[in-house]
Order: sequence, then C-alpha cells, then structure tokens
Amino acid sequence: MHKVITSMVEYFGCDVRRINHALKVYGLASTICRCENLCEQDIEVTEIAAVLHDIGILVSEKKYGSCIGKYQELEGPAIAHAILDKLRTKPDTIARVCYLIGNHHTYTKIDGIDFQILVEADFLVNIYEDEMDEKMVKSIKEKYFKTNTGLQLLDSMFVLIS
Repeated sequence: MHKVITSMVEYFGCDVRRINHALKVYGLASTICRCENLCEQDIEVTEIAAVLHDIGILVSEKKYGSCIGKYQELEGPAIAHAILDKLRTKPDTIARVCYLIGNHHTYTKIDGIDFQILVEADFLVNIYEDEMDEKMVKSIKEKYFKTNTGLQLLDSMFVLIS
C-alpha cells in the first residue's frame, strides 16, 4: 500500500487537501474492511480504490473546468490504471479498482462489499468536509449505509437527533 499512497501523493503534489481527503477515506475504508472481516483480496482492492478514488480530479478540472463526479469517473480509471500498472499490480486487481473509481459516484452500480465500503468511507469524510446538515446526513444514512461498521462510525461521528 505504501507505494500506492506515495504514487498518489506524488501525483497530487502540492494539493494537500486532496491528499488528506484520500488518506482519510483510506483510513476509514481500511477500518471498515477489517471490522467487517473481509478477505485479503477484497481489503487490497478496497484500500487501493480508497487511495485513488479521486485521482481523476486534476484532469477533470483542467479538461472540463469542473471536478463533478461524472468527470472524475470518466478520467480517473486511466490514471489509476497507469499508476497501478507501473507498480506491477495484478491485472484483476487493476480492473476492479478501475471499475470502482469509474463508478464511485454512481450508487446504483454498487455490486460488492468493496464498492459499498468505498462509498461509506467517502461519505464519512465528505459529510465532515462539506459540513452537511443533519437532514442530509440522515438521508445519506438511510439510502447508502449498509455495513454494521459504517453505520456505527456514522452514528459515532455525527450525532443525529431521531
């Protein structure tokens, strides 16, 4: 993992906000994976995807003048593929990570525990970073959180009045 993280840091350079976001998502995703007792392959895919999930942001901003989710999904997989190929990551791992990155804002495509955990970890960080209000947090919880650990973390981090 350290090579994926250092590659992401090198890619983002001085964009410390984006680096910190990726590291926070990685930390929470890793925690959820382990608490949910995922197998090593699923942990590896989820952790790599968490580190690289927003890797398409810089190209999106340059190419489209925006970093909205659909542009990140369009641009991120090719960049992640190049990084992971250079690190000699297994082709099946690269394929799954690129799928997750290419769909991480398309919640109707969640098709596995790795994807579910990536979404939950990203939301946990975004709720704080975007200063979402309680109504929004409750809606996100009801719509998108499924793992016991993700739900526990959400409830611990954000006090929701029933």
